[in-house]
Amino acid sequence: MRKMNKTAQKILFLSAILVLFYNCSDDDDDDTSGNWVKKSTFNEEARSNSAAFTIGNIGYMGTGYDGSDYYKDFWSYDIDTNSWQQLSDFPGLERSSATTFVINNEGYMGTGYNGDYSDELADFYKYNPVTNSWTQIADFGGSARYGAVGFSSDTHGYVGTGYDGSDKKDFWKYSPSTDSWEESLGFGGDKRRDGVTFTIGNEVYLATGVSNGVYEEDFWVFDLDTEVWTELEDVDEDDDDYITRSNAVAFTMNGKGYIACGEYSYSISSVYEYTPSTESWDEKTEFELYARRDAIAFSNGQRAFVALGRNGTLYLDDNMEFFPNDEQDDDDN
Repeated sequence: MRKMNKTAQKILFLSAILVLFYNCSDDDDDDTSGNWVKKSTFNEEARSNSAAFTIGNIGYMGTGYDGSDYYKDFWSYDIDTNSWQQLSDFPGLERSSATTFVINNEGYMGTGYNGDYSDELADFYKYNPVTNSWTQIADFGGSARYGAVGFSSDTHGYVGTGYDGSDKKDFWKYSPSTDSWEESLGFGGDKRRDGVTFTIGNEVYLATGVSNGVYEEDFWVFDLDTEVWTELEDVDEDDDDYITRSNAVAFTMNGKGYIACGEYSYSISSVYEYTPSTESWDEKTEFELYARRDAIAFSNGQRAFVALGRNGTLYLDDNMEFFPNDEQDDDDN
C-alpha cells in the first residue's frame, strides 16, 4: 500500500482537530441549561433605561428613554396573570437611569437623568401600591447622579456608585423613620456607573459597571446585618472575562444570583448564574431574543423576567421569563 504524502497527512490531521473541536463545542452546549419563554409585551412605547422593582408577585416599572423622549408613566406587571396595568404617573421630572429599592412593601425611586431640562437628578419618591399613590421624600443625600445601584434591608434603603459628571463609589443609607440620608462608609471597590446588585438572604452582591471607559471586574458582597463590605474573587479571575460588562440586569431566584445581557463594546445576551455556597459562576442559556443593554428585571425570588432595553438604536418592548434549570426550547418564542 502506498504511503500518504505529507499534504494528505496534514489534511487528515487538521480534519481530526476540527472534529474534536466541534465535539467539544457540542459538549459545552449540552452543559448549558436554561430556557427563555416569551411573555406579554409591554403595552406602551418601547424604551430603555427604565427603573423597576418587585413587591410580592407584582413587578413595577416606570420612566425610561426611547431615543427622543423621556418618560414618567408608571406600570405594573402581574406575574400570575401575565398582564400589564397603567398606574399613577411618577410625580417627578421625566427621566432615565433612575434607582429603586423596596422597604416594607413600598417602592422607592429617584435620581436619574433628563437631558431635555436638567442633567443629573437627586429627587426621590415613595410609591404605595395599596393606594396607588406617590409621596416625595428627602432628596438623595449624595450628589445628583444617574446609573447608580439601589438595594434595601427590612428597615433601610441604600444607594451608591453612579455618575454625577464623574464616576462615583460612595454609598448612602436612607431611613424611612426619619426621612433622612446618611453616608454609609466602607466600600473599598472601584468607582463605577451602570453596575448591578442582587440580594441573597441578608447579603447583597455588587458587580460589573464601567469607569472612564474601563469595565470593572471586582466583585463585592455587603452584609445587611453588619453593614460591612467584603471583596470576593474578581469576575475575570482565570480569564473569565465573559461576565465583565455594564448596563446589565441582575436578579435572584431560589438562592442563586443571575447577571444577564448588558454591553461590552456592543449589546450582549449572555447569562451567568452565581452560587454563593461554592462562590462559583456557571454559564446559562443566553437571552433568546435580541441582545440588549439597559433592560429591566422583575423577580419574586422564584420567578424572574427580563424586559425592554435596546440594541443600538432599536428600542424594545418585549418580555421574557427565565427558567434556569430547563432545557432550551426555541418553540417557546
